Amino acid sequence: MSGARKRAAADAALAELRSGQRLGLGTGSTAAAFLEALADALASGRLADVAGVPTSRATEVRARELGIPLIDLPADGVDVAVDGMDEVDGALNAVKGLGGALLREKVVAEAATRFVLIGDDGKTVGRLGERAPLPVEVLAFGVARTEARLRALGLTPTLRGGATEPFLSDNGNPILDAVLPEDADLPALAAALDAIPGVMAHGLFLGMADVAYLASDGDVVRREADA
Repeated sequence: MSGARKRAAADAALAELRSGQRLGLGTGSTAAAFLEALADALASGRLADVAGVPTSRATEVRARELGIPLIDLPADGVDVAVDGMDEVDGALNAVKGLGGALLREKVVAEAATRFVLIGDDGKTVGRLGERAPLPVEVLAFGVARTEARLRALGLTPTLRGGATEPFLSDNGNPILDAVLPEDADLPALAAALDAIPGVMAHGLFLGMADVAYLASDGDVVRREADA
């Protein structure tokens, strides 16, 4: 996805925001483009008196560099969360987590009154798992057992980074990237993953997004979940 497309989607998503709101700030290169768009809107006076909840250390650092006010996640949540995605289907169900921040991203997305996805129209798929693996953040303790539980669900997990130097999330947890079977019942799979004690979070964001801004060359399409 080109930088121009990322910025175009980010600029378009600013239409979802109002002054005085509390915002969820996503993670990844597309979310980083949104941080820049937000900072420009604050500098120009288009928006004022907003505060953001970062979903990763990287987002926190970048937001501070850009002068975006930050807060901890309030008990009553945020008004709008904006984030990228790795895949999105026609109903705006998404796979997220290739950037490694899926747990915090899901906590913030669930806490948002409106959840907005931004990205390239090339992220659109006919079925989730078509192009990207499903990230699953797991507890390091008992990881072999958790991996076996995933395999029993028909997934094919691989430890991100490998056993010698596994990737660790900001929460200190490893991530298993799992290949989804073509015939997966995603709501049932999500429920089964949620029931595994060693699973901290999975990258299935089902029924969570309210709207998506999808950029192509020279155009941005706004899609609503019920459209």
